[in-house]
Amino acid sequence: MLSFLICFFVTRRGIDWLKKLHMGQKILEIGPSWHKAKEGTPTMGGLFFALTSIGISLMLGVAAVVYGNRAGTFTDALCVLVFLILHGLVGFADDYVKFVRHRNKGLTAMQKLVFQFAITAAFLFCMHTLGHTATALKLPFTDAVIELGWFYYPFSLLWIVMLINAVNLTDGLDGLAASSMSVVLVFFAVLTIRLADEVSDASLRILLIGALLGALIAFLCFNRHPAKLFMGDTGSLFLGAALTGLAYWFDEPLILFFCGIIFLWEALSDVLQVGYFKLSGGKRIFKMAPFHHHLEKCGMSENKIVALFTFITLCGCIAASFF
Repeated sequence: MLSFLICFFVTRRGIDWLKKLHMGQKILEIGPSWHKAKEGTPTMGGLFFALTSIGISLMLGVAAVVYGNRAGTFTDALCVLVFLILHGLVGFADDYVKFVRHRNKGLTAMQKLVFQFAITAAFLFCMHTLGHTATALKLPFTDAVIELGWFYYPFSLLWIVMLINAVNLTDGLDGLAASSMSVVLVFFAVLTIRLADEVSDASLRILLIGALLGALIAFLCFNRHPAKLFMGDTGSLFLGAALTGLAYWFDEPLILFFCGIIFLWEALSDVLQVGYFKLSGGKRIFKMAPFHHHLEKCGMSENKIVALFTFITLCGCIAASFF
């Protein structure tokens, strides 16, 4: 609640600040023609919910450590927080290049990938050091376990970077990424409560998740259709890091197949579209990719698409709860 109130106030003030700085979104020509009406909407709003959630988490987390004398468990939370912050900074750099350097596409794909792989590799090393990366993966809904050994780390590296960019791809409609991630955060909160007796840092986990959820819902008040503010890559990469960072904090990377189902499908639809276009000599599977644009082209409204994707995410999270 504290995170919600602070983020709501900061974001409301921040919209006017972004307008004064002329931080208006540029709409690519290749996008749907009706999206041109959104041009000029302030972006980089992810900065507000990222800073709010990080600030609240650190403030209350330090207080919890001091009060409970649990400095060891705070190291785990700090590792996840730094992971989120660094990916948020990559997104911020991308947005900065777009508006200050006037390059609509921001950083090049290679530049972003180099940063993302480096940050993720450092994160995996830290999580391994802290004992959160068991190299054996439990298969969903079975008792079968696959021991990956050293292959666990290149798999995780690719898995995390892919999902972070999948969240970035999903941020293409008003409220889409924020609504889906809000449901995922509720799932992680419920999971934390269920495991409260089994993990030593449950209180720190719930602080971070609660701070993220409250700030994201406050942002959603301004990002819902018709959006008064976009999150930009600052927000989408930060949320992608939150999705993967929390899953690895729970040491359950395969849970992302379920709670991250929408993000995975958005990324897959883009890969299928590009691959089929090249192999077929110019033919397309979808009217436009990622998939949310295909549904738009089919005549579905933004609100209906967001509601559908949020519901599918909810179903995925319910399935994940049995995982």
